Amino acid sequence: MPDAVRALVADDDPSSRFFLVEALRSLGLDAQACHDGPSAIALARQEAFDLILLDCRMPGAGAEEVLAALRGDPLARSSDCTAVATSADMDVSLRHRLLSAEFSEVLQKPCSLTDLRRILALVQADTTATPLLDDAQAIATMGDAGVVKAMRTLLRVELASLYQDLDALTGDTAALADRLHRLRSSCGFCGAAALGAQTIVLQRHLKSGIPGPPAPLSRFRRALLATLNALAAEEGA
Repeated sequence: MPDAVRALVADDDPSSRFFLVEALRSLGLDAQACHDGPSAIALARQEAFDLILLDCRMPGAGAEEVLAALRGDPLARSSDCTAVATSADMDVSLRHRLLSAEFSEVLQKPCSLTDLRRILALVQADTTATPLLDDAQAIATMGDAGVVKAMRTLLRVELASLYQDLDALTGDTAALADRLHRLRSSCGFCGAAALGAQTIVLQRHLKSGIPGPPAPLSRFRRALLATLNALAAEEGA
């Protein structure tokens, strides 16, 4: 990857902190560490991280407090990064609570390299490096630029309708899942790469069965609106 994914590991246990940082570095991430909640908040406010791994129990502030502080601070440079909670004691109720609090994933410690690769795939789907409209992908799929243009006109109509309905669909998991299933195919046909990636992330969360608004909904909404604007600009060009 041209620019390494930046990760912050916040954990007061030296062994866990060492393993997570070194494992992430072995996967090609630019990882650094801190040992408590206030340090994590300060670093994530000052620096732009793509991923933060937060231990649930740290001196000063646990994972939930750290994430709430960052999400509530629009000036924090990592306010919208992918957040993962870690804990050595992860029961079902805690897992549900953390996912409902906008953590994209939770990890039970000790975790493995396989777990971290799964997290990395999630982060890569969330990064803005994914193009809004990938012409090469669309033409490779559809075989003709004219067909791609026609498909993108249909996609713009579909996205405008979905954007209008999104708030209502948030309370109807089955209906939202059905719309996302159709949207994922449309994104693939049209080369709407960024929105397609966010659709996959949102589908994964809906399948988890966690009650309440899914954590990645805000990123999905932004990708949807950005793709709508890109399609409108393309048609107007």
